[in-house]
This record gives sequence, structure tokens and C-alpha cells, in this order.
Amino acid sequence: MASLNRGATSGSTQTLPRVVDLYDPSRSFEVKWKDVEYRRDGPRSWLARVYEPQGTGPFPALLEIHGGAWNHNDRTQNQSTDEVLAASGLVVVAIDFHQGGEAPYPASLADTNYATRWLKHHAGDFNATSEALGGFGLSSGGHIVMLSAMRPRDPRYTALPFNEAPDLDATLAYVIMAWPVLDPLARYNHAKAQGKESLLQSHHNYFIDEAGMREANPQLILERGEKVELPPALLLHGADDDVLAPRTAERFSEVYGKAGGLIELATFPRAGHGYAREEGSNRQRTLEVTKSYIARQFKALAAGW
Repeated sequence: MASLNRGATSGSTQTLPRVVDLYDPSRSFEVKWKDVEYRRDGPRSWLARVYEPQGTGPFPALLEIHGGAWNHNDRTQNQSTDEVLAASGLVVVAIDFHQGGEAPYPASLADTNYATRWLKHHAGDFNATSEALGGFGLSSGGHIVMLSAMRPRDPRYTALPFNEAPDLDATLAYVIMAWPVLDPLARYNHAKAQGKESLLQSHHNYFIDEAGMREANPQLILERGEKVELPPALLLHGADDDVLAPRTAERFSEVYGKAGGLIELATFPRAGHGYAREEGSNRQRTLEVTKSYIARQFKALAAGW
């Protein structure tokens, strides 16, 4: 029997038998999904789409944060990917959150932090375990999920109280990022050089100004030497991504490792931004790499790494 403490309720120790057997990516399950309310804000309902494997369980859970330059899309953007991951034996939970056009940073981080605590508390409702909860973010969602994982106790991010379980925290056992915007300021300057006015406006809607792009910047946070959480991380990157500033993935991997974090970088040939949303060999390889990585996280937990 192995103890899993990563991602558990703050101050608690829970155990599960056969932790390695909780996830075997070679298995296949039917998947059903449903929309549930994870937070009520006055008359407004904030929804999560839950993809649940139909099996004995309990299954590991994965919180998914969509992309869209912090201003667009919703919990349904990555449905095809979420369904594939769920079919391998994961409860995947994709959330809606504040967009830059209606509420700038840090509103989306407060939503993500709250949703993380909510999912830990309600995992059993979806035949999932709260242990070793992972985060999965794509593009700007990769920025959000990494920033949330690095600063799980930041008072700006914990601003929404979770009264059902006030002692829970928003730590994550591991983070997976697909073509993430890990240096928003560098991406802003890159977009300026390319003349991408709509992308520049998205940055302003979300960060307000360049000072915000520096403060909420995972790359610069590490370069500044801030004390943050460094969960194991997987970074999925297209070799021909011209939306991100050059060497964004490589620079972040280097600084993350130097700061003491364990990170893996997988680069895919002739792949642009958002490449894995298109059918083809790179999408299949990306899904297999992702599932293998998650399985290895459970093996590491079982070994006490």
C-alpha cells in the first residue's frame, strides 16, 4: 500500500491500495459527460464539463483549462482530446472561467484555484479520487494552470472562499501544458513585431499593461527567484510554432530545472500552435506521450519519489 500525499487535503494523509493500478493507459472505457455547476456567483452559474469513464474506479482526476488568448472559448474547446484521455481511465474536468474581456487577471486564477479545491472535495461524486490531482492547460490555459500550480496559496488566487472544505489547498501533483504561453511579455512583443493587433488587444484585456505581463509571468517569476511550488511538469510544443516567441519552451524548461523543478519537454516536428487539435501522427503521439507521462507520475508516487 502506497501513500499519496501530493494534491491531498492540506494537513491530511490518505492511502490507496495499488496506486500504480489506478491508471493503466492501455485500458479503454466508454465515456459519458455531463455539465455540473462548480460555483454559483449570484445569478451566474459557473460550469464544469465532467468526462467520466464508465468503470469500477476510482479513477484519477485531471483538471483541464482551455485556451483562447485568455479571451475566447469555453469548457468545450478541447472536447475531443478530453474524451480520449477520459477513455484511458481519467476523470477529466474542463471548466469555464472569467475571460479577459469581462474581468482581467487575476480573476481567472481565482476561478481556477477555487475549481481545484472544489474538484478535490467533490472527486468522489464523479467516481474519481482526490489524490494526485493533475492539471492540463492548453495555450493561454497552459499559462493559467502553471501559474495556479506555482502559486496555489497566493491570496489573490484564493480570494474565493470554499466553505465546504476551508482547509483544502489548490496544489497540483503534476502539470501538463500544451503549447503554453509561459512568457506573456515575450509573446506580446513577438505579436507586436508580427503586427497581430487582435492578439495585442487580448493581452491588454487580460493583463491591462506590460507590468501585468511581467508580474503574472511564469518565466520571469522563476528568473526573479520567487519562492513557488514546482510540481513535475510536461511541456508539449510544436517545433514550428510561430505564435509563441522563439525558444519559449526551451527557456522555460531550462529555468524550471535550474529552480529545482522536474520538467520534460516533448517537441513535435513540423507542428504549429494548437497542432494536436488536428488529426494526424503528431496528435496521436501527443496523446500517447501525455497518457504515458500520467502513468509515470503514479509509478513515481508508488515508489515514494
